[in-house]
This record gives sequence, structure tokens and C-alpha cells, in this order.
Amino acid sequence: MIETRTPAFWRATLALCLGSFTVFANVYVTQPLLPMLAQDFGVSPLAAGWSFTVTTLMLGVSLLIYGPLSDAVGRRPIMIITIAGATVVTLLICTISDFHTLLILRAVQGLLLGGLPAIAIAYMGDEFTKRALLVAVGFYISGNSLGGIGGRLIGGFMGDFAGWQSAFMVMAAMSIVLCVIFALMLPKSQHFTPQRLHPQQMLADLGGHLKNPALLLAYLVGGFNFFIFVNQYSYVTFVLSAEPYSLAPSLLGLLFLTYLTGTFGSAISGKVAQHLSQPLCMALGIVILMIGSLVTLLPGLTFIIAGLFINSFGFFFAHSSASSWVSHHAQRARASASSLYLLFYYTGASSGGFYLHIFWEWEGWSGVVGGSLLVLCATLIMSLRLRHYVQPQLAATS
Repeated sequence: MIETRTPAFWRATLALCLGSFTVFANVYVTQPLLPMLAQDFGVSPLAAGWSFTVTTLMLGVSLLIYGPLSDAVGRRPIMIITIAGATVVTLLICTISDFHTLLILRAVQGLLLGGLPAIAIAYMGDEFTKRALLVAVGFYISGNSLGGIGGRLIGGFMGDFAGWQSAFMVMAAMSIVLCVIFALMLPKSQHFTPQRLHPQQMLADLGGHLKNPALLLAYLVGGFNFFIFVNQYSYVTFVLSAEPYSLAPSLLGLLFLTYLTGTFGSAISGKVAQHLSQPLCMALGIVILMIGSLVTLLPGLTFIIAGLFINSFGFFFAHSSASSWVSHHAQRARASASSLYLLFYYTGASSGGFYLHIFWEWEGWSGVVGGSLLVLCATLIMSLRLRHYVQPQLAATS
């Protein structure tokens, strides 16, 4: 098993972080482009948001396939093949000029991008010791947040400079390089035990995870937190692109540098979990997310940005803790358990925009914040409920 601070630990962790960066840069590249896409294609803000929503929706659906499949055939080959396939789709998007074709290709891309997120934490669960897993998951989710930042910066700056197609050209070139590095660096599995691919068993595993309250509550916490967090960013781009701010796409891309605090929050979550139980870590992250949302209501661009910095730290701190909790508490079929967590997670991302749109139409940004707090109160209660399922032996070793 891979221990912390060993060459194998850093090689595997860096490879997974680079793979994660590639995946999430491709997922989020359209988010700062939403006002531009709405204008160029003559569609509504909600319709433009589908260029992001359809990708996360199909990514979530694909997790039901890749997780159980990797339990049978292995983790590494699926991660490499799916990243390569998603890169090919990015190249194709560079050539299109029709909004419906864009949505179709983004849906296909989402199906392929799900390969690594569905499997990465299960791969770590197979190969890493429990203590190393806690630390590695934090770094891995940091890669998620850095990928989100990178994709949005590329989208914002290249869209502002040369149009939205140029953003996908740059993304494709970067993805090719990172895909090759990922394939060369990721160590082969040494402790993976294949299970027979049996549809009934796959369904039984999924059903078993859903019947486990220690997992189900974590699924709901992760899903509904992301339901709020990522869609707040979609609506705040419309706030800041309008009067009195009138920010260009490149500046909207810079807005996502607020994810840097999320990178830090993810990275330290494993260390904090050595002193606090993971449910308390989740609850702490949710409270911080609620505080950040309230700060954005204060007048002025400075407070909006400060609130988003706070939000990002709180969300990724809670997300890292919930992801690690699922890996610890899955009694079998770890990839299936992680896939279900991410299914809830990305279903939240793809559906939260519709929920918040009701509050947006009602009261603008203040309505969005109010709707957010309603959901976050519920996830706070659920995270505290998870304290009843803390396993003493895990608490002692983590």
C-alpha cells in the first residue's frame, strides 16, 4: 500500500491531480462565456446555461456506468481512455457554429469526462493506506478546483480576445498534453481485486449503498451543497455583466480565481480531519458557505468577491470531507459508492440552476442567496446527523 511522503504517493497523487485538472477545466470552460453565448446564439440565460448544465448532467449519468465497470475491469485503463475521448470531442467543438450541435457535443463530452471522477477515489482507496487516502483526496479535490479555475480563465480570456471557439482550441491543446502526462505518470494498480461484471450484482451494490444511511446522508450533503455552490456562480456572472459592473468575459473569468481558497480548503481538510470528525468538518464547511453567501449581499463588488472567496473555501472543505467519508464507509464496491456520491453531486450541479432561477426571477441576487440558505440549512442538519455513524476505529486512525 502507498504511504504518505513516498515517491509513489507523490507520483500517483500528482497524476490524479493533473487528470482531475483536465476534466474540470473542460467541464467549466463555458461558465464565464454564458452571457456571450446567450448573445451570440440569441438564447435566454437559462438556455445558455445548458452548455454547462448538459455536461454536468451527462457526467453524473455516466458515473453509474464507469464505477461498477471499473470494479470489474480495472481503474487505470478507463481513466486514460475517457480523458482521451473527451479531448477529441473538445477538438470537434472548435469547428461548430450551431447552438444545438454545441449542446450535443457537450453532452457527449460529459459522458466521457465522467470516467476519471467516477474512479479516482476508488483507485486511491485500493492503493493508498487510510492516512494517505485522507491526504491524497484533499490534493485530488484541489486539482478539481484548480481545473475549474483554469477552464474558466481560459474561457473568459480567450472568449473576450477571440471568441468562444478559441477557448475550446486552447482547451484542446492543453488537454492533449495533460492526457499524455497522466497516462505516463499514473502507476499501475497493485492491489485491485476484480469483481465479476454482473448487472444484478451491480444493481445490488448500488442499492446497498443507498440503503446505508451513513452513505446516503453524505450523498445528499455533497449533492445539495454543489446544487447551490456552482449555480451561484452561474447567476453571479449575469449580475456582474450587467449595470453597474458591466464586466467583460475576461474579468468574469478572473472571478473564478476565488476558487483558490477552495484549493486550500481541500488541501487542509485531511489534516483537520485528524483532529475533528469528518461530519463536523462537513458542518463547519457548510456554515462557512452560508456566511460567504450572506457577505455577497453587502453593497459593492468587493463584498461580492470576498463572499465568493469564503464560499469556495467552505464548499470544498465540506466536499473533500464528504468524499473521503464515502470511501471510508463503503463496505464493498468502493468505485460504485464513489460513483453514487458523484451522481448526486453532478445531478445537483445540473438541477440547481432551475431551483435558483425561481428565486432569481423573484428577487434577483438577494433571492438567489435566500434560496441558497434554505437548502444549506438542510445539509447542515444532515451533516450533523452523520455523527451517529462515526466508526471509532476510523476516528482513531484519521
